Formats: sequence, C-alpha cells, structure tokens
Amino acid sequence: MLEGAGGNIGASVGEDGIVMVDDEFLPLAEKIEAALKGITDKPVKVVLNTHWHGDHTGSNAHFGEKAPIVAQENVRKRLAAGGKTRFGEVKPAEKTALPIITFEDKVAVHLNGEDIRVIHFPHGHTDGDSVIFFTQSKVVHMGDDFFNGGMFPFIDIESGGSVQGMIAGDEKVLAEVPDDVKIIPGQGPLATKDDLRKFIAVLKETSAAVEAGIKKGKTLDQLKQEKVLAKWDSWGQSFIKTDVFTEILYDSLKKNPTGPKNSHGHISK
Repeated sequence: MLEGAGGNIGASVGEDGIVMVDDEFLPLAEKIEAALKGITDKPVKVVLNTHWHGDHTGSNAHFGEKAPIVAQENVRKRLAAGGKTRFGEVKPAEKTALPIITFEDKVAVHLNGEDIRVIHFPHGHTDGDSVIFFTQSKVVHMGDDFFNGGMFPFIDIESGGSVQGMIAGDEKVLAEVPDDVKIIPGQGPLATKDDLRKFIAVLKETSAAVEAGIKKGKTLDQLKQEKVLAKWDSWGQSFIKTDVFTEILYDSLKKNPTGPKNSHGHISK
C-alpha cells in the first residue's frame, strides 16, 4: 500500500510485474513511479481503477501509456463525460486516461501467482465501484467504499452512490474475507476486519439517526440545527464535516439513485 496525497494505492508485485490499484493525482505520477522502482524494477503491467474520482484516477493519463487500464464500465463513462460532484465540476478526461478494458459485474486478473478478483459493488461510493480481492495474499482493496481512521466517508450521490449501497457492499466484503485479511481503504491507514466493522456500525447508526428525523418530518436545516450527529462529531474532523455528512445522509435516504437503469439495475447513461 502506497500512501500519498490522494486515495491509497495498492501494488501487487511479483515476477510478472506490477498490478497497480488506483494512481492518485497526475502531478504525483513521477513520485509514484519512483516509489514503485524502490520496490521492484519490474514494469507496471495492469492498472485497476476502483472508481472514477480524480484522487484515484488522476495519473491514468501517465500510466495508461504504459499499461492497460481496467475498470467497471461506469468508470469509463463518467471519466469520458466529466460531470459534477458535491465539490464541483470535473472536466472530461483525455483519451489516454480512459480505461481500455471495462466490465459489467466482475473480471479476474491472473499475475504474480495471484488470482485477483475485481468485483463491481453497485451504488456505494459511486455507481462504478470495484472492490479488489487479492485471494492468495489475503488482501482486499476497497477503494472509497471504506474510509478508515474514524472519519466520515464521501458518498457521491450525483454519481449514483448511496449510504444504503455502501452499507450493503461493506457487509458483503466483511462476510467474505478471512479473519486475518489486510484491508486497504480508499482513505486512511491499513485496516483490519474490526476497523471495517466499526465503520459499518457508524454508517448504520448515523443513517438511523437521520432517518428517524426524516420520519418525523424534519427538514435538513432542522436536523443540522439539532446536531443530530453530535454523538459522532469526532468523525467529522476530516475531509467530510459533520454538517456535510448530515446532508449526504439526508439526500441519500430521501432519494433513490435516479437515471435510466440497465438490465442489471445499474445506472447507465
């Protein structure tokens, strides 16, 4: 796991080369390359994107010239079109930054004696999330479906994300991984199953607190004024502040993901 100024990078290193998960921001591409060279002189063979946000795909334009980029098909669609998140406009990505291999539900990569399972988890952080299981190494990279270290996550509702989907996906991962798994979160330090368990509990408790207010007919402003999430305020000291997370939960619980659905129920353009 490499930590930098964006989402955590995973690197499977072996005799076949490097399988890289996510690649942070473009200005960091050379630093990332240098860090990888400090581990192995083998080349990057495959880049996997966990979702479309720039702190995970920013160096695609650099690494896409060296290795194929693989991602769930909604990642390519959103990168190609650009779009809007709660934090502003995102311009369409250049051609070399686009995944050239996309999949609907799952794909497997077989390198370095490892069966790497890339599984689509719909409507969690976004509608294009992949969780990546390194079966032999007992490592899983969860992208931004998991923020570790006691901080609220960003759930990108504009990109088809939802708190309900994040909880469902995280519970599925928790049920499937071995007890001695190492979990690479999208943000924060390397994690264990206990860390993921704690994160899921907070998602459920905060959702329940906001949902109870909605059922009583309270507005978003009322919920914020009443500090409905005050009990979890220590989680609101990072990127996503407590009031913003209240907004995210409110929007997620009030709205179903919108847009035309394809045959699998995933949002399509």
